[in-house]
Amino acid sequence: MSQPQLRRGPSRPDPEPHVPHGPRPARLVRWLGGFGAAAAGYAVFQSVFGLLPDNLGGQSARYAVALVGGLGTAVAVWLSAALLRARSEHNSATGSGQLPVPGGTGPDGPGPLPDLFSAAYRALAENICVVDDPVRGRLTGWPHSLGESGPGRPTSVGTAYGLHIMLDLGMPEGRVGAGDLVDTLWRLRLPDGGWSARSQGSEARPEVTAHVLGALARAGASRERLAEEVAICEARFTTELDRTGRELTHVVTTVLRGLLRAAPDSAALPLLRDHLVEGAVTDPRRRHLRCWGYRLAPPHGPPSPLHTAQAVVALDRVARVLGGESGNARAAREDGVRWLLACPDAPHDTCLDLSNLREEVRRPRTDDPTRHEVLNVRHFTASWIVRALLTPGARALAREDGVEEEWRELLNGAASAVLAGQTDGVWTWMRDDSSELRRPMWMTYQGLSALRSHAVWMYQPSTRQPNG
Repeated sequence: MSQPQLRRGPSRPDPEPHVPHGPRPARLVRWLGGFGAAAAGYAVFQSVFGLLPDNLGGQSARYAVALVGGLGTAVAVWLSAALLRARSEHNSATGSGQLPVPGGTGPDGPGPLPDLFSAAYRALAENICVVDDPVRGRLTGWPHSLGESGPGRPTSVGTAYGLHIMLDLGMPEGRVGAGDLVDTLWRLRLPDGGWSARSQGSEARPEVTAHVLGALARAGASRERLAEEVAICEARFTTELDRTGRELTHVVTTVLRGLLRAAPDSAALPLLRDHLVEGAVTDPRRRHLRCWGYRLAPPHGPPSPLHTAQAVVALDRVARVLGGESGNARAAREDGVRWLLACPDAPHDTCLDLSNLREEVRRPRTDDPTRHEVLNVRHFTASWIVRALLTPGARALAREDGVEEEWRELLNGAASAVLAGQTDGVWTWMRDDSSELRRPMWMTYQGLSALRSHAVWMYQPSTRQPNG
């Protein structure tokens, strides 16, 4: 059986220059801003006065020239100290959890997210497709990427991600209706049940089915109707029927996340969790901590920050939904968090752990096992790192291990990388075989979701007292 392939791929423009996380002003800086400025000015005054010739317009002229030199020096020293203090305070604020934003409006003004979210909503509303299909009826949604060439047509994957985005943004007005998107996803259901990606043909695949079911569940779809599709998805996602999918970290974690939304009482959840835990590997380069490669069975592939983050997110959610976790599952999840925090590279907004990946899922076709169905999956690694580090379990572990500073630094670096990848609220991916930029729906959803989670974690209500 052909194995999936994993490749690194560029997807985002160069991020803004890294802002170092420095300490608060030292005593020397504060001294320069106070007594030091006066002392420097007086020293220059004395030196200049002593060097000026006696015949320079009399004693008063000598005093005047020396005084001007001393005052100029004092002002220059004071301004230099003020600049150092301002830079140090900015760096300290960044290290304490504030996201550095190029061109930001400062702590008293709005951040970039309101405009970014508005731009994202506007882009999706302007690019929505409405197609009257003679068989399926009216379809309202999005293709795989915004701005695709040719007539646009809603797909299961693009519309499901669009529905997720709209639910996150709150749909402030009626240009896009959740009901139309939900109806479209049901109409795109395959005749034998389930959903597939555009390149997967007419056979349902568990990762796409679970993703669509998760979006439908968030939108309030009927539990009875969801249960029918969940049963079909679970029955098909077995080692006998889908060995390739069961061996891939991406597929298993995607199915887990979808079932957690659509069927939180599913008997498959603990089984898939244990399967995911058993697929972890140890990394001798990072203190022999457990992590994940792109495969859950040999050959596992190299340790992967992306797949480790996906596993951490899935295991954390399973633990919360099921009301607990086994000792082995908890140890594996915590090892995954510690492995992510052990990133040896710096700065953390451009480190190698944030490299985006492209993965090929190759399955033998059921109608012709000698041929393969190929699904290209691209991964926005920085967004997954943000989501993994913001899980409740990761935050608690950072406090317990006393590594909150390292956790915060990695989190802010990944969030900065996510922010740097968008233009007007839409994220772009550069094709591997050309300089063409695509705007995939999944990438915009993951970018918005990561920034929204980071903003919620950062939020602190104003402590200012009202006037009067």
